[in-house]
Amino acid sequence: FYHIYPLGLTGAPERNDFSLPPVARLEQLYAWIPHLKALGVNGLYLGPLFESTAHGYDTVDYYHVDRRLGTDETLAKLSAALHASGIRLVLDAVLNHVGRDFWAFRDVQARGWDSPYRDWFHDLRFDGRSPYGDPFTYEGWAGHHSLVKLNLGNPAVREHLFGAVASWMDAFAIDGLRLDAADVIAPDFLRSLAAFCKSRRPDFWLLGEIVQGDYRRLVNPQMLDSATNYECYKGLYSSLDSANYFEIAYALNRQFGEGGLYRNMPLYNFVDNHDVHRVASNLRNPAHLYPLYLLLFSMPGVPSLYYGSEWGLEARRTPHNDRMLRPQLDLGAIRQHAPQPRLSRDIARLAALRGSLPALRYGEYRQLYVAPQQFAFARFTGQEHVVVLLNAADAPVSFDISVSGNFSVAVDMLNGGERFSIQQGRLKVPEVPACWGRILQLAA
Repeated sequence: FYHIYPLGLTGAPERNDFSLPPVARLEQLYAWIPHLKALGVNGLYLGPLFESTAHGYDTVDYYHVDRRLGTDETLAKLSAALHASGIRLVLDAVLNHVGRDFWAFRDVQARGWDSPYRDWFHDLRFDGRSPYGDPFTYEGWAGHHSLVKLNLGNPAVREHLFGAVASWMDAFAIDGLRLDAADVIAPDFLRSLAAFCKSRRPDFWLLGEIVQGDYRRLVNPQMLDSATNYECYKGLYSSLDSANYFEIAYALNRQFGEGGLYRNMPLYNFVDNHDVHRVASNLRNPAHLYPLYLLLFSMPGVPSLYYGSEWGLEARRTPHNDRMLRPQLDLGAIRQHAPQPRLSRDIARLAALRGSLPALRYGEYRQLYVAPQQFAFARFTGQEHVVVLLNAADAPVSFDISVSGNFSVAVDMLNGGERFSIQQGRLKVPEVPACWGRILQLAA
């Protein structure tokens, strides 16, 4: 996956002026399609797109594209171009809450108890005043009263939201949804949504934003297909920054090792996104970006890149502002001034290798070796066996590890096809480059 926050990348105004005509800023993304193809991307996760007040997660109208990005036709044409290039499209679905400019909430503000939409919002009561001075109270998402929580148990609300999803499927031929704040959405709603979507298209993909908790609660055949793998998110970079591969090794064993909780679950793996620091800002040693992405593309699950991070862009949010995480980018300029110009090329190599080795996409996982700055694991199917060696140290190291199976040779598919012998179940690799690794295909 490649993840774009379109209001940021295209330089849209910070706040919407609903009196202005649409501006087709989404057309800027056409120039990015060849770049996505070169990276090996075959799925685009496009952040919030529908009419909103400010950042896109404060929806005003689910049925029309945000005028700062264009029109419905703008998105339909972009979707067709992506599909023509072999790239599937997943949209951000913000179904848990809306903005205060949402039309039904405006009706409640105007008509109070007489509004037919007073039951559309969670715990809306007329026995107090909201922080904004409304003559009623309501629940905001995570305490933010600019984001009004919907009453997803209301059949009329469900009909409105499901109708919007159907319109997106029909008008934009989307392939799936990323469900914002899925971990606070009632399972019953997710079950109904999944049944609705799968009845229209059985391969429709539902990804849930789940920050904490057991993913199995919501990821199962009746609800979601995948979840954001926040459990591994921190360990992916902090195991490098603190010279402690044991941290991520523990998480991978817990998730995907023998008896792992999520062995058959294609979790959505990432090292940064629109809500957290850019990963290059979390690493004191920029060279660690290379073993980081090597692990991202070889561990179980679905790897995702956040726009701009393939060049090592840095950005850190503050407690009150995260706009720096979502910058406007000109493709030509960032290529010319990339902090890590080699990184995108190496990511493209990793993506191509993942595409050519089924074991990296679907294989089982087994830890082989872990040390503070070295890590080795196997990915295997019934037909293919791959060993991944990672070295986060600033000097080359050797590996001497035990591998199971009747193999005699290991071929490095990442670094020019170098060959290493396997004798009596021992794989000896005299050198793994500093801040890099090897992806070895084993053969008899």
